[in-house]
Amino acid sequence: MIRLVKLARRYWTVTLTLTVGLLGIVFVLTGAGAAVQGTFSVYALGIAAWQAVGMARDLLRGHWGLDILAVTAVVATVVVGEYVAALLVVLMLTGGEALENYANRRAKRELDALLIRAPHLAHRMYGSDIVDVRAEEVRPGDLLLVRPSEVVPVDATLRSGEASVDQASLTGESVPVDKHPGDALLSGSINGQSAIVVVALATAADSQYQQIVALVAEAAASKAPVVRLADHYAVPFTLFSLALAGIAWWLSDDPVRFAEVLVLATPCPLLIAAPVAFIGGMSRAARNGVIVKSGGVLEQLASAKTAVFDKTGTLTHGSPTLAAIRPENGITQDELLSAVASTERYSSHVLATAFIAAANERGLPLAEAEWAREEATNGMWARIGDREVVVGKFTFVASFAPDAARTAIAPGQLAVYAAIDGRFAGALLASDSLRDNAKATLERLDELGVHHVMILTGDAQETADHIAAELGITTVHANCLPADKVNAVQAITERPVIMVGDGVNDAPVLAAADVGIAMGAKGATAASESADAVILVDDIYRAAKAVEIGRDTVQIARQSIWLGIIVSVGLMIVAAFGVIPATAGAVLQELVDLATILAALRAIGSRRDARQASRRPTGGAGCGLVDPLTGVRRVCPR
Repeated sequence: MIRLVKLARRYWTVTLTLTVGLLGIVFVLTGAGAAVQGTFSVYALGIAAWQAVGMARDLLRGHWGLDILAVTAVVATVVVGEYVAALLVVLMLTGGEALENYANRRAKRELDALLIRAPHLAHRMYGSDIVDVRAEEVRPGDLLLVRPSEVVPVDATLRSGEASVDQASLTGESVPVDKHPGDALLSGSINGQSAIVVVALATAADSQYQQIVALVAEAAASKAPVVRLADHYAVPFTLFSLALAGIAWWLSDDPVRFAEVLVLATPCPLLIAAPVAFIGGMSRAARNGVIVKSGGVLEQLASAKTAVFDKTGTLTHGSPTLAAIRPENGITQDELLSAVASTERYSSHVLATAFIAAANERGLPLAEAEWAREEATNGMWARIGDREVVVGKFTFVASFAPDAARTAIAPGQLAVYAAIDGRFAGALLASDSLRDNAKATLERLDELGVHHVMILTGDAQETADHIAAELGITTVHANCLPADKVNAVQAITERPVIMVGDGVNDAPVLAAADVGIAMGAKGATAASESADAVILVDDIYRAAKAVEIGRDTVQIARQSIWLGIIVSVGLMIVAAFGVIPATAGAVLQELVDLATILAALRAIGSRRDARQASRRPTGGAGCGLVDPLTGVRRVCPR
């Protein structure tokens, strides 16, 4: 009930029109029918005047829409005394606008999440005293304490010992980065498990995170508005309708004929078809795990020519996994993995989770440690049973096991070394694996007309090239900061451009692209808020699905518009001969509107998605299971 009240207040013109219609019924039932014509006429003319003001403003801006036809129809029906027809035209006019507005009221809150997450406090050090101050009060040269898991408030340099910081949301790097005294730290990066002391390099306003906020605002503001689909048909349909109505008046010498034709020429099918189709398309997208924030986004998706992808967390899973086990000195693979995983149970490093998960998958036992110690950014050592296990960087492990030897790694991989009782035990290789359906996604996009593909990432060039080679992508930009990504997207000539990414570092480029699609399944709030569409499930194939839905939706909207135009023109020609009275024409127009709406509702596409889901090979995870979004069992590829 509360929702209905809110909708009634938001779309007050529709509510008021319905109220006037009910009031007219009350007048008739109470014997005051004479007041109906005046009430309906005054109200219809008031709405027409209000619409005319907006129409005049649009014309001054060089925008010719469908409002002129609707206003003319309302005035004509009132002048010739067809007041019921006038109210019906007003209802369709206001209802069409309400539907269009409803279809476009999603989001536009790009900066909210960024501002919420932005660092607000800093711990400034005065000798042995620590004072909390607002981040805006920090000045270059200030000594700051950053506690474990806190966000670095401003750009700074590390003064204390080594540290490990998570820069994934800023640069896209998939694993925490080791920092040494004197290294730069970006604001917005997250400190590891040890408190650190930093020296401020810039004010909050001049730091990396706040510049990202500014980039999002600038990029979002620079987007050109999308022209309503129906407006493409506005001029020819309006001129034809007015000409036909004028000819009917001239030949019959009866002004009523003019109103009868225009009642059937009201642009309700054009005003309603696209919004209804877009609402259906947005509903279909949501059912497929994609939130599309406006009908204009579906239009852009339908004509997309270029797709740009972030790497970490987008084309890849964004979490390292065990790639290889290379034991040495007689140690078996299972022994090495069990020892490393048992030791890493006491570490908070992101790689620890990967090794523990791999051991669990193999059913390996994880032993309790008598004691365990962690040296930040270097590694762990622990007493596991009767053995001392050391895990970490090569130099760290080599300090315990002089016989340690480096192992070869492929692009995109990193090695973690281990020693047991002072002897080199081998290495574990981890990598951020490519998504199983990443290649299928690119192939589907190519089928849908998106032929140009690019990778933009903050990761190293070698890692990015490795992923690109697997996917057959030839255009790669690595080591990108947020501003670099924005510049690269703005330089693309094959438009519209889709950008798919996640994390704070992708927020500006998602706002700058014609359509920004955020991988929001893992809570990438800032990216989700700056994007035009958000994928709610951890499945990159949904990006291709969004393009498919956009194409289908626009196609159905155009078909529905043409259905309305063809039927309306046929009825207008009949009305030109005086066969259809104005009120009857308004009722017929309602039937045309109903047919248009039913045609546009095909954009919901439930049956189509069910058929495609039953045929779609997913491979890997989820194979043979029931898709929770469609209710259809996924078919495994042979």
